[in-house]
Amino acid sequence: MRARVIAGGVVSSIAVLVVGWQLGGQPAVTAPAQQSTTSGSGTTGTSTGTSGSTSGGTTGGSSASGTFAGDTTQTQYGPVQVQITVANGTITDVTALQLTNSDGRSVQISQQAAPILRQEALQAQSAQIQSVSGATFTSEGYTTSLQSAIDKAGL
Repeated sequence: MRARVIAGGVVSSIAVLVVGWQLGGQPAVTAPAQQSTTSGSGTTGTSTGTSGSTSGGTTGGSSASGTFAGDTTQTQYGPVQVQITVANGTITDVTALQLTNSDGRSVQISQQAAPILRQEALQAQSAQIQSVSGATFTSEGYTTSLQSAIDKAGL
């Protein structure tokens, strides 16, 4: 009987720790999200006077300026789409146009993850950013759409 009480106490303690960990204040950052890159035709979207170059490297598209919307990425919990603002080849802003919205929980997760993902993208100046723990689908959709916008900008 005493062993059952002790075992029940241990299980209860573990459950409380797990729930507390999952509901913690700020989501933790995990390893970079895996993503696939594709080569496009080199078009530049709405940039002025620059033509895309698929030769690679940093020449050609490094002085792009303008606003570029990434492709909408469908996730299990809804669509994700981001837009970047570029000035002289530098990403100056990242705006989430759409975030996961299938239910209240996915909206809450996206609202917590979006500022972290934005900050990571601005610091990295690329889509090679770390995903947010607990927001895997949002993070993957965000980085996919971000890469699409970067490709359209010719960066």
